[in-house]
Amino acid sequence: QVQLVESGGGLVQAGGSLRLSCAASGNIFSSYVMGWYRQAPGKQRELVAQVLAEGSTNYAASLKGRFTISRDTAKNTVSLQMNSLKPEDTAVYYCTFRDLGRVYWGQGTQVTVSS
Repeated sequence: QVQLVESGGGLVQAGGSLRLSCAASGNIFSSYVMGWYRQAPGKQRELVAQVLAEGSTNYAASLKGRFTISRDTAKNTVSLQMNSLKPEDTAVYYCTFRDLGRVYWGQGTQVTVSS
């Protein structure tokens, strides 16, 4: 089992910044993918960004340039720096961990961007 603990969500005005962090613990092997998804009310969950096992990153095309994902492999953490936030970024953000066919999700952290 792998446990994920997220932090850093909250309320911010449009144009502001937030940083989300996620720490993984438990039965972790050396090769894994960690990332962030989000789900806005009435919408499907969508990929925000992820860091692949070898360290490369993927972003949702619409978010690249405003959001930056980073990983600390020594601490098994992943962070998401979100800048120039817009009201449409309002959603519950979920940390995810994948390896060897296992998929784990965090409990989600609310990000609300006011106009």
